[in-house]
Amino acid sequence: QVQLVESGGGLVQAGGSLRLSCAASGHAFSTYTMGWFRQAPGKEREFVASIRSGGNTDYAESVKGRFTISRDSAKNTMYLQMNSLKPDDTAVYYCAAALSYVWRYWEQSSYVYWGQGTQVTVSS
Repeated sequence: QVQLVESGGGLVQAGGSLRLSCAASGHAFSTYTMGWFRQAPGKEREFVASIRSGGNTDYAESVKGRFTISRDSAKNTMYLQMNSLKPDDTAVYYCAAALSYVWRYWEQSSYVYWGQGTQVTVSS
């Protein structure tokens, strides 16, 4: 069983920055594929970014160039640095973990464990 706990959400003005963290339990964090998803009010949950054990990263087109995903295996923690935030980025952000390499990193079904979510609100 892997537990994921997100933190770092909050209220920020458009153009501002936030850094989300996702702390994971377990002894094999370095082998996990990790991902960030988000769900805006009235919308389906969508892929934001993923990072594989080797460090390869992928991003949704809507966040490319603004968001950066990273991980610190020594701390069992994943991060999402969000810059140039827009009101459209307002959502609950969830971190997710897959216990091995995944090909379809953009699909929620590829991930086994999920955090409880953290709210990000961007005001205009």
